[in-house]
Amino acid sequence: MRYDLNLLRVFIALMEERSVTRAADRLGITQPALSNALNRLRESLQDPLFIRERYGMQPTQKAEEMAPIIMEAIGQLDEIVLEQQAFDPTNANLLFTIAPNSYVEYVLIPAVVAKLRLLAPGIKLRIIPYGNDLAETGVSAGSTALVMGRFVDPPDNLIVQHLMDDRLACVVRADHPTIGHEISKAQYEQLKHVNVLPPGRMRAGLFQALDRQGLKRDVAVSVTHFLSVPEVIAVTDYCTTLPIQICRRLANDARLKILPTPVDLGTFPVDIAWHVRYRHDPAHRWLRTLIEEVARTL
Repeated sequence: MRYDLNLLRVFIALMEERSVTRAADRLGITQPALSNALNRLRESLQDPLFIRERYGMQPTQKAEEMAPIIMEAIGQLDEIVLEQQAFDPTNANLLFTIAPNSYVEYVLIPAVVAKLRLLAPGIKLRIIPYGNDLAETGVSAGSTALVMGRFVDPPDNLIVQHLMDDRLACVVRADHPTIGHEISKAQYEQLKHVNVLPPGRMRAGLFQALDRQGLKRDVAVSVTHFLSVPEVIAVTDYCTTLPIQICRRLANDARLKILPTPVDLGTFPVDIAWHVRYRHDPAHRWLRTLIEEVARTL
């Protein structure tokens, strides 16, 4: 029996996107063309494969059974082809969509962009919000090349690699009336605090670290991005607890001073993840290596 590989790619796109519209966008074809391909696929495999329901296209039992076999076969073919391809970053013209969390976007991305400008000026980055969950980034479907941050229960189709670790420090205004060159546990608990509120399930990290050390914090203001924190700290007697890599960027601000935390709050990991289909993609692998090298310099 002869198989049309393009139809199998339509099957994978529908299986992962569960939407004709999103699958068509991902494949770069029109919705009528995708619907036509789906009809041919149904005829070839003698099964409806996907049933339209209120919340999208739901796979049939046969589709569920075939999916891992088809995905593995297409993945192996892609790996064989990609491994034969050379990648020249100096002449490449590519666009990568990546989803870093706000910490990575602030700390790591500028250095990555600077490296790309020197080594691969034709490679462009499109930064999209990390959102509340990995599913919102598009990485689980493969439409987003990379995600960077902290991951909770990543899906099986993602490869996760540790990138770096960071610690925490405190920031207060330079002329704070009660805080000198260090901050005690009692002072920390008496001060009002500014908190950066990460999205989704990631917001528990600092709270858990504080709880492990029995350290209380009176949060007066919660903001959504690191950029707004120094402006609040500079005009109040509040304190904030931030990653050291961010504190280093604030150290040149004469309005602020950086202090050790009153107790050791440990480290937190930063990871990078990508869809398994990009495992052997030469361009993707080159970009991952560049990001890893930048992270090591920090």
